[in-house]
Amino acid sequence: MNEINSNLYDLDMERSILSAILFEQDNLGEIYDIIDAKDFYLKGHADIFLAMQSCLNSDDPVDIAFVKKHLGAKFDEEVFNSVLTTNSILDIKKYATELKEFSIKRALVKVANQIPSKVNENKPGRDMVDEISSEIYSLVDGVGSGVIKNAKEIVTDLIEELNKQKLAKDHDVVGLDTGFRELNERTKGFKDGDLVIIAARPGMGKTTFVLNLVQKVLDQNLGVVFFSLEMPATQLMLRLLSAKTSINLQNLMTSDMDNDEIERLSNACDMMSQKKLFVYDSGNATIHQVRTQMRKLKSAHPEIKLCVIDYIGLMTNSSAYSDRHLQIAEISRGLKLLARELNLPVVALSQLNRSLESGANKRPMLSDLRESGAIEQDADTILFVYRNEVYLEQEENEKIQKAKLEGKEYTPKFNRNKVEESAEIIIGKNRNGPTGTIELVFQSIYTRFVEKTHNHPAEMVTFEG
Repeated sequence: MNEINSNLYDLDMERSILSAILFEQDNLGEIYDIIDAKDFYLKGHADIFLAMQSCLNSDDPVDIAFVKKHLGAKFDEEVFNSVLTTNSILDIKKYATELKEFSIKRALVKVANQIPSKVNENKPGRDMVDEISSEIYSLVDGVGSGVIKNAKEIVTDLIEELNKQKLAKDHDVVGLDTGFRELNERTKGFKDGDLVIIAARPGMGKTTFVLNLVQKVLDQNLGVVFFSLEMPATQLMLRLLSAKTSINLQNLMTSDMDNDEIERLSNACDMMSQKKLFVYDSGNATIHQVRTQMRKLKSAHPEIKLCVIDYIGLMTNSSAYSDRHLQIAEISRGLKLLARELNLPVVALSQLNRSLESGANKRPMLSDLRESGAIEQDADTILFVYRNEVYLEQEENEKIQKAKLEGKEYTPKFNRNKVEESAEIIIGKNRNGPTGTIELVFQSIYTRFVEKTHNHPAEMVTFEG
């Protein structure tokens, strides 16, 4: 290696990055978009990084034993031990960015060294300039750098999309079918690359609503990845089965069913076991963990067409930001970039500010989104779930309690329908379409929202393949 190039690599830095990943495997997701194996100067380090990526793609732990296993014949004990004895680092992104700088500069030197031989080739000078320029710009044209398309390419892509729409069963749905006719009409379906926020106060049914959307996607034999940070996977499945079979959720949970219900449940379980549903229910996740898991699953299962996060307020953040508003902003932006990268809609649930309930009109607005205005900015579509009966019941209960304290009697003027009640999906933001309110029916005992024209439980008993 000549003297000039000796300043364009740092083996200690390379070892520190690899050591940090072995110490905490989530660090690999942190730098996934920044560096690749080819950015390491030492081949042995590049081999270790490739083995780490192989572990991740194989769903193996990124630890000493499995990295050695994936290295196979490329295992070099001296190189590997030098990594193990190197101290870990805290800011791995900063180190990875610097490593990338070294890699780009080395590549520039390589291109520069090739110029004399290219000049001696029997080619027009302009062609040589174009060829060298292409090589130089390709050095930074990697993941996340964006792609410039000319008008011809854009028109070709547009024609392809229009042809897909023409062949579609429902011409009004360009994106993913939500399962709700009027929502499809307003949004044209959830489109690839879109970030969709579903927000509500607790108890309004936002998880139920998103599970209804998930079931519709599964019924189309498409895949769904569900990051459940609040509810175990088994509880999610119970809710899906209750909505699918029209069996009371409480009866399902206590196994209190007649023979007909048991048969319906058995059929639904057989059907659901064949669906491409993947649930991550560890209770916490960073944007980097979500990104890493989604890349792995999407690569292994191209049929995955939807990612759901329940909910964004429970996501943790590994950045240096101490302000929760800034953390949420980074998470929100990360989810939008993930949707664009994997070319599918990401649906994230969100809470609303408690101050909403102090007003006379409790229907939510964009300003009620909790913790960060960045959510409103990043989202392509924002839906609010609202059920007025919940508040009417609260008001009645408050009046009853007040009357008791005063030694008076109070006759309730409102009795809540526990089987069916009116519900609203308020479209607060729709980047490429109208906003407004969609009226639905909420069936709490079956944990589902249905169209107003399809509000009889018997009509929902379906077992599509």
